[in-house]
Amino acid sequence: MCGIVGYIGTKEKCNFLINGLKELEYRGYDSAGIAVLKEGDITSFKATGKLSNLQHKVENFSSSGFGVGIGHTRWATHGKPTEANAHPHWGEFSYIIHNGIIENYKEIKDELLKDGIKFLSQTDTEVAVHLFEKNVHELGDCFKAFEKTIASLHGAYAILLITKKEPDVIFFAKNAVPLLLGKSNEGEVYFSSSDAPLIGLAKEVVYLEDGEYGWAQNKEIFLFKESLPQHLDFKPLSNDKLSAQKDGYRYFMEKEIYEQSLIVGETLMGRIKENSIVLDELSNFDFSAIDAIKICACGTSYHAALSACYMFERLSKIRCNVEIASEFRYKEPLLDPKTLFIVISQSGETADTLEALKMAKKGGMPTLAICNVDNSSIVRTADATILTRAGIEKGVASTKAFATQVIALWLLSLYVAEAKQTLSQEALEHEIRSLLRIPLVVKVNESVHEKIRRLSKRYLHGHGFFFIGRDIFYPLALEGALKLKEISYLHAEGYPAGEMKHGPIALADSELFTIALMPKNLLYDKMKSNVEELSARDSTLLVISPEPFELADDFIRTKTHSHMMDEFFEMMLITQLLALEISIRLGNDVDMPRNLAKSVTVE
Repeated sequence: MCGIVGYIGTKEKCNFLINGLKELEYRGYDSAGIAVLKEGDITSFKATGKLSNLQHKVENFSSSGFGVGIGHTRWATHGKPTEANAHPHWGEFSYIIHNGIIENYKEIKDELLKDGIKFLSQTDTEVAVHLFEKNVHELGDCFKAFEKTIASLHGAYAILLITKKEPDVIFFAKNAVPLLLGKSNEGEVYFSSSDAPLIGLAKEVVYLEDGEYGWAQNKEIFLFKESLPQHLDFKPLSNDKLSAQKDGYRYFMEKEIYEQSLIVGETLMGRIKENSIVLDELSNFDFSAIDAIKICACGTSYHAALSACYMFERLSKIRCNVEIASEFRYKEPLLDPKTLFIVISQSGETADTLEALKMAKKGGMPTLAICNVDNSSIVRTADATILTRAGIEKGVASTKAFATQVIALWLLSLYVAEAKQTLSQEALEHEIRSLLRIPLVVKVNESVHEKIRRLSKRYLHGHGFFFIGRDIFYPLALEGALKLKEISYLHAEGYPAGEMKHGPIALADSELFTIALMPKNLLYDKMKSNVEELSARDSTLLVISPEPFELADDFIRTKTHSHMMDEFFEMMLITQLLALEISIRLGNDVDMPRNLAKSVTVE
């Protein structure tokens, strides 16, 4: 996920580009760059790290007078966070910025290499600018060349391109990732990945649809889809920047729950191809030399790790155990070089997890990080990294970070299964079909959310909550309980459903709320028996299941799925919304719960 901005007009372009990127830095912060085309010349600046590094580079640059400019803040998907890999990318006479993944970039690059074209970066984006220039040479028309280029790209993209051949134009295209354009009363044209950079500048905007592309110049915009002209549907732009950042949601946490559908798609992007898992990050790993996996994490990441343990043993047929990082550090653990050591951290700076990783490296173990922040301490320390691409979470209680961690670990378990040949092709394809459905599974159904909002008023008292599940739904129960306690301050525990009768059931009465995760595809009858035991002790039951349960006091019906992981992610969404709505009714600050911080960098 990256952020892009563009401008056509007479004002100082550098100011808008830098300020716009500040609003989008949550979409990527390992490098940034701008390019300004004025009076036939293009000036470009790039910097790695935070946007302030780029801001320092351009502090003496002036770009007033008519011209065009584009800017980009990057989250690395292809190539390390270096200046060479930062956007914009250039050819002989053109510059391009891009958010998304070009899935067929290798094929395009191979053809361009045959033509003698030299590449300066490791990115997928650079192929697009060279392909465009090749098409310009062949067709002699920049827009036709751009149209042909876009038709050749497979994958997701929001693209802005400027060229000396058309010095007053920005070419644009959008597919599967956000891009909008705006205009001011003075005829200026703006582009952005979201509303926030345009507030106070553009009066109205067009939210581009997938497959749309075109070109803009001073006071004019031309929009096409499948070569046919399209109507420009301008809408007024809000003047409330905070509301724009929240996209109209009450809290950032609510926004982040809703955007999981898009974000999970980003995590999957480019990692499934022709019924196979593609993790280029792991090309140097020899899984034949690995006979076990140990995962270390804290908090929500620990719950993702527990979920992965079930997947590694079920799919990859490899021994796996999970440790809490703060405990692992002091137990004098046995470190085996034949065991893959995986650490999971949203921020990449979690102190306990980082120290556990250093111990594993010192013990000669191969190490892998599942992380959301490139160039973080954990990423720099580990032998390899799978980035989750969740974007910044402003809500302290993690939602989309958990979802993307589980997706990344699911991908990894299938990758290991392929390497070790522990799954039949039919079984692998069944897993991949389920993976590809998850973006739709985690799309919030407004009527379900409204039902959760209404029933939440009955769960504001009592002496506690039990979230119960079996198998991989046990870690989900732990995560559901953690979400609720983090933001509502109510006591909640997650338990394996089969363990209730071994002590916890002593707490059962009408003031104990039990949230029962009852998937149809996994141990349904066993779960039913466990829930019946609690009902017999008069516990208040909220059942989440595709099958109606007559003993339930409240029931949230999920869709009927053919794979347990589809059920897992739908139930994850419901438990997140339940925690959100209970906490809002209690009047709590959902985004900033008391006593908690987003990144835990102390023991």
